[in-house]
Amino acid sequence: MKTILIVGSSRGIGEELTRYFSDADHNVIGVSRSPSKNCEWISADLSALDGIQKIADQLGERRIDTLIYSSGIWEDEGFSDDFDFRKSKYAETQRIMQVNLVAPIELTKTLAPNLARSSNPRAIYLGAISGLENIGSEQVAYAASKFGLRGAIQSLRKALTLESIGFTVINPGNVGTEEVLMDIEEGRMPDQAPIPISDIITSIEMIMSLSKDVEIGDINLSQKSI
Repeated sequence: MKTILIVGSSRGIGEELTRYFSDADHNVIGVSRSPSKNCEWISADLSALDGIQKIADQLGERRIDTLIYSSGIWEDEGFSDDFDFRKSKYAETQRIMQVNLVAPIELTKTLAPNLARSSNPRAIYLGAISGLENIGSEQVAYAASKFGLRGAIQSLRKALTLESIGFTVINPGNVGTEEVLMDIEEGRMPDQAPIPISDIITSIEMIMSLSKDVEIGDINLSQKSI
């Protein structure tokens, strides 16, 4: 049994991961602003520094085997036909960068001692296909935050060498969470075959099963057709 910390555990991919790993008898700690089910819940807002400190205070010196950073936000109307980058507000861009890029950097730095207590520590981050080279999207802040996340994790790997943490970024296309499936059904997103959540879970389990001497930098999961 592993102790898994899932950030963004109340909705989307994070909620699905929390349910799955709890059912698999792991010790799951969820972090989110709204209440999370199937886990030990820590209420924290990652858009503020005191939210990160609150997580650290509640964890104390507890061992964390796997950190999964699934929290992520995007521009208002970002995935709709009505989205227009020109109308994006400064505050919106700033908050996206804080949650998607600054928070995972600061949280990882803060929890590095907890991860170092594990015999095979893993830190896994949910990026996005739009954060890969020469792909992008009209959601400039969101794409930039996910692109920056990959660079940050590459540097964290070097900065935290002594902690022996295995760092991986999973970059998927649209994943078939309840919200995405409903958006497709109701026409808010183009008709498509989203990536099954089971493929995200399989990827994470594979990473967790690797020996302590091996890590995978990036896993890119593309939809065959959109």
